[in-house]
Amino acid sequence: MVDAAVPASELNVVLSELLRTSLLPRGACVAGAVDDVTVTEVGFMAVPDIGPWLHRGQLLITTPETLARVSEPFRSFISRLSTRGVAALAVQFGGDGDTVAPELIDAAEAVGFPVIVFHGACEHHAVNNRVAVESEQIDAMFGAERLRRLLVDVVMSSGGLPELAEVIAREMKGAALVTTSDGREICHAGPSAEWKRLSSSPAVDSTGRLRTDCVEGGLGLHEFDGRFIAVAAISATHIDHGRLALFSGERGLSSYDLYLIERAASVCALVITREQAVASVEERHRANFVHDLLLGRAGDHDHVVSHAKTFGWDFDRPLVVVSIEPDPVDEPVTAMPARLPVVDRQAMAFSGAIAHRDRGAAVTALTGETVIVMGVGTDTMALVRELATVVRGEGGGGRRPFSVGVSRPAAAIEAVPTLYAQARTALTVGRRISGPWTVTQFDDLGVYRLLSLVEDQNELETFARETLRELTEETAEAQDMRNTLEVLLATNINIAETARKLHFHYNTLRYRVVKLEKMLGPFTAQPELRLDLSLALKIIAMRGINH
Repeated sequence: MVDAAVPASELNVVLSELLRTSLLPRGACVAGAVDDVTVTEVGFMAVPDIGPWLHRGQLLITTPETLARVSEPFRSFISRLSTRGVAALAVQFGGDGDTVAPELIDAAEAVGFPVIVFHGACEHHAVNNRVAVESEQIDAMFGAERLRRLLVDVVMSSGGLPELAEVIAREMKGAALVTTSDGREICHAGPSAEWKRLSSSPAVDSTGRLRTDCVEGGLGLHEFDGRFIAVAAISATHIDHGRLALFSGERGLSSYDLYLIERAASVCALVITREQAVASVEERHRANFVHDLLLGRAGDHDHVVSHAKTFGWDFDRPLVVVSIEPDPVDEPVTAMPARLPVVDRQAMAFSGAIAHRDRGAAVTALTGETVIVMGVGTDTMALVRELATVVRGEGGGGRRPFSVGVSRPAAAIEAVPTLYAQARTALTVGRRISGPWTVTQFDDLGVYRLLSLVEDQNELETFARETLRELTEETAEAQDMRNTLEVLLATNINIAETARKLHFHYNTLRYRVVKLEKMLGPFTAQPELRLDLSLALKIIAMRGINH
């Protein structure tokens, strides 16, 4: 997506040179450095919430009176300017005073962000449209207050996100979309024609998610093929709860619209936090019940079935247990608000995905994992893979990779602890073998099931190293020879078939076999040695000891 905002005034000059022009009369730098900072445009700050009017390379001019109305800590304010790529902040004083809040100076010095003070009027071609820009900001502030009042009335009447989306779409003449933080739709409103345009636009990916995998979570004002979208974060108490988007194919959107959407998003955050407060109490009871069920202490069959019905779950049928666990990754440092814990986000995603596929399934966020207790269908694994695909989407938008383990089916409630253990084994071993985004069924593990039961992990690694010898090294040659050995064992030492699968000449493969037997022993003639080698290769695949 491309930023559609038009620069207030275009420049391309080093900040230190601007200090010697009529744009910043009697200017002085009070924080940061000015020598290596390039200014590409001039912007103006007439309202405290300046977010929609910020641009990269911008010299932002404001007054001490406006700065005094900034409600967020100066540390957060300066950090936001720096993160958005603003070149510098210039504070305009009318008289001789030049006192800037020490907290602002300290915040700017901490991140090396330039702050300039100057005196008198700006006499420069770059400020020709200052009145128009500041007037737009003030008009937006009053427009946002009117919209906020309408939305608060909806909230006070116990309205939810769908009702808020209806008001936003009507008042702002576009299609309104509320999503999770990774772009999954919660609700939408507006003309059907606008919604169809949005659904087929580059603003959403092939799975129907709003694109939140670009810079700053896709936030801001964007344009593509003459169509516009304004996206704001729905956040409260420093937690990122989702996105509010306004789409228009009929009219161009401006920073004015983005400002209104950002204010409307704060009201949406009120509704989400209200709903979460109610849901958290219920979720605690559900999680405790499922936890007891997985440990085998939830009670007898009739008690479990009747108690599950109070939560809307159907346990009076054959069941399977599915365990979903986030794969370990290094979380990038971001200026975005903190998000809900990844397990909670994934539990919500799977809950939404399974809602119309198995209404009696239980989806619960436990410590470190999401657990699903669901009914057995005609093709349970196909359903689980479908759920994983829906939740994963295209894998962007900050979506954390996860692995999935699926148990065998069982008809008795008493078997659920065993099913859970199977699901955990399938998840753990499947991830070791295939990496992230893996969906593994317990019955597909084969001999890996037995290997996973060996408690002495060092003994497994020692066995693999002693059996495969130099083939456990990290070199490309060792990996290539392991691959040859694996195919040989899979074809029961059929040289011709192995050569065909590996695209080798027959004589080339014969040479490799001789080389392998010199390293490992006469495995072509000894079935017991072939078994040892096969097990050792599986240990390497499962434990990754060659990495």
